[in-house]
Amino acid sequence: MKAQTPRTILEAEAIQDELRPLLDLTGPGPGTPATVAGVDVAYDGERLAAAVAVLDASTLEVVEQVTVGGRVAFDYVPGLLAFREVPALLDALERLTVTPDLVVCDGYGLAHPRRFGLACHLGVLTGLPTIGVGKTAFVGSYPDPAPERGSWTDLTLDGDVVGRVLRTRHGVKPVFVSVGHRVDLDTACRNVLALTPRYRLPETTRVSDRLSRLALIENVTFD
Repeated sequence: MKAQTPRTILEAEAIQDELRPLLDLTGPGPGTPATVAGVDVAYDGERLAAAVAVLDASTLEVVEQVTVGGRVAFDYVPGLLAFREVPALLDALERLTVTPDLVVCDGYGLAHPRRFGLACHLGVLTGLPTIGVGKTAFVGSYPDPAPERGSWTDLTLDGDVVGRVLRTRHGVKPVFVSVGHRVDLDTACRNVLALTPRYRLPETTRVSDRLSRLALIENVTFD
């Protein structure tokens, strides 16, 4: 499915409303994926670089990586970030020779004011299982989880559970996990813990973040 480029905020919200019913929020998703991809986008003014890094899920070694340069096509509006990033990310994903079993977004899925964050948007358009792992809370409220690795609490919005606040390192700030498409929340959190053996953030996020920033420095081709 191709990305639609809205001209206005109202058009963008209408596209989200059109795509939201296509979400699969029950999964269960891949319990033991062979490959997991991280996606991220770096910016330099009106330039952007989208990166996809596919990792072997058992060794966390990079299997394949792709970067794509582009220009910002939609202004930054909270809740509509996907319209800035999805076109370039779709381009990068389409250039892969390996189809990942799971895609991890540096951002949000259901934990979003319109219940349709980047992970949801990307998942519906690609059909791939996706989850979002945010560094901070975008929406909702939660009690702090216990300090032990693996501890978690519910992230709730308007009385609904939209994600989990997950401790990936003992005594370190938690991350915010939400489902995007074709994955349930239990499976999402198990995968996030598997991807964080040493650091707070998933290795997929760490690798794709470095890759996108490096692409900007090296002036990857921009349209």
